Amino acid sequence: MRMFLQQVVNGLSVGSIYALIALGYTMVYGIIKLINFAHGDVYMLGAYIGYFATVYLPLSFFPALLLSMVSCALLGAIIERVAYRPLRQSPKIAVLITAIGVSLLLEYTMMYFVGAGVRSYKALLPTDTYNVGGVIFGFQQIAIIITAIALMAVLQFIVLKTKMGKAMRAVSIDADAAQLMGISVDRTISFAFMLGSALAGAAGVLVGIYYSSINPLMGTMPGLKAFIAAVFGGIGSIPGAMVGGLAIGILETFVAGYGSSMYRDAAVFFFLIVILLAMPGGLMGMKRTEKV
Repeated sequence: MRMFLQQVVNGLSVGSIYALIALGYTMVYGIIKLINFAHGDVYMLGAYIGYFATVYLPLSFFPALLLSMVSCALLGAIIERVAYRPLRQSPKIAVLITAIGVSLLLEYTMMYFVGAGVRSYKALLPTDTYNVGGVIFGFQQIAIIITAIALMAVLQFIVLKTKMGKAMRAVSIDADAAQLMGISVDRTISFAFMLGSALAGAAGVLVGIYYSSINPLMGTMPGLKAFIAAVFGGIGSIPGAMVGGLAIGILETFVAGYGSSMYRDAAVFFFLIVILLAMPGGLMGMKRTEKV
């Protein structure tokens, strides 16, 4: 039981980071039906921005987190405006290929400027550990989980209670009708990209603290896993992305803890196949009726 609870604690720490990344996927898809595969690399850039902010400025945890979120939000708006908006009326495959191209551009541009080597994060948070009933958890894990929950709560408030959040929901249902009601569709979509990218930037800083190392290709696998989390929760559903991220994190740690860490990635992708076969719409996905 102690080992079981230990794996749950570790899984929640990793899963909360996946959930933050998955929220960006699910928001963008919910509005314009686009899978932004460059989102994982925005997360990577957020980690580097946090790294340079803490090493060269130097800033503490919360200022570095805010700087990373703001910088990634601006980057998300630029990506949407330059890469995706001109292709909004194009076939979906063209936009998908563009997303992959943007992902590679971000990865290798960063590699050109900072090199391919691994960089180590500073200890931005206390490294104290606590033992409760044989379950060991650190202050960093608690801070990561609390920060992720707080950001998710802020996102829910924005989407459900603010004017821009109502505009996002309206555009996701019917963009043409929303435009007729005076909603700026372009501005709403850009805001969704900014919001999702800000969460990805925060996840980058949190993962840098958790694993203490970053590299230019670090966004590829977590980005794919966050996409799986969004699919599991029901892509387009914000609560589903949260649940999916936590589930993927717990699954990973259980496979690594009870089996081998070599198989944790394979287990996640196998889980995706099972979910798509059993629940194609995801756990909280909306069922849509198509008229013929």
